[in-house]
Amino acid sequence: MTTDSPGSHPDAEPTALLAPSADASASVGSASTVGGPRAEIGVIGGSGLYDFLDDYDTVEVDTPFGRPSDPLVIGEVEGRSVAFVARHGKGHRFPPHRVNYRANLWALRAVGVRQVLAPCAVGSLRPEQGPGTVVVPDQVVDRTWGREHTVYDVEGPVVHVGFADPYCPNGRQVAVDAARLAGFEVEPEGTLVVVNGPRFSSRAESVWHQQAGWSIVGMTAMPEAALARELAMCFTTIALVTDADAGVEGGEAVTHEEVLRVFGTNVERLKSVLRDAIGQLPAHEADDDATCPCRRALDGLELPFPLP
Repeated sequence: MTTDSPGSHPDAEPTALLAPSADASASVGSASTVGGPRAEIGVIGGSGLYDFLDDYDTVEVDTPFGRPSDPLVIGEVEGRSVAFVARHGKGHRFPPHRVNYRANLWALRAVGVRQVLAPCAVGSLRPEQGPGTVVVPDQVVDRTWGREHTVYDVEGPVVHVGFADPYCPNGRQVAVDAARLAGFEVEPEGTLVVVNGPRFSSRAESVWHQQAGWSIVGMTAMPEAALARELAMCFTTIALVTDADAGVEGGEAVTHEEVLRVFGTNVERLKSVLRDAIGQLPAHEADDDATCPCRRALDGLELPFPLP
């Protein structure tokens, strides 16, 4: 294990954690037996957030689904142990449809994470929610295809998890409060529609999404949220509006440059939202004693293999 500066992170010599087998009968390391630093809160970050932690340990985790997008970096924020993974990999090298979402979530759970904050950039489907607005969605619509949508993709007991309310109620309230404290215009609820990308929506698609009553559009929130539920983890999306989608009144054709510009303008305030939210999230609870409904998602279900 090495403690690295952000600048030396790509060349770090990480400590390898237990690599579980994809075989349904294989023994998977429990949270108490996996080596390396432990974390209670996870952050899955994108553009502009690769240097979220200043002082950290770099930890490489093998999973049944391959390696996560990048090695985890684990440090302390507001007195809490935090594991960060770069959703698209360092340098933003994985497009949305090629992110290894299963490995990212599995790796976080393997180091002890049970609460996840997932900031992302989104387009607005409502003219009143302009660039710089933070939306904390309470619902999601999945329009992606070709991605691996479940960790239970093996023969054995079939696992059907409830997903009526995709996001953690505790995490959402904490995120809303933190975003308001940072001075953002905040929408405390809304429906996030997830498209496959990497292209942006056509005007006709954008109008369709508006007419369906959805609020914002992004490319990465699914299957992240569903996988977190399958792993009995609390999951909260914090969506920063970077543009009005193409079909919105007054909206222009979306460009990647504009998305990065608006995100960059707001990234320091978004980091303050994450830090405050991390400090205010509920105290860590052991799996057997967890009270949040997200953590009880697997109660009564027979799993085809043990979880880390």
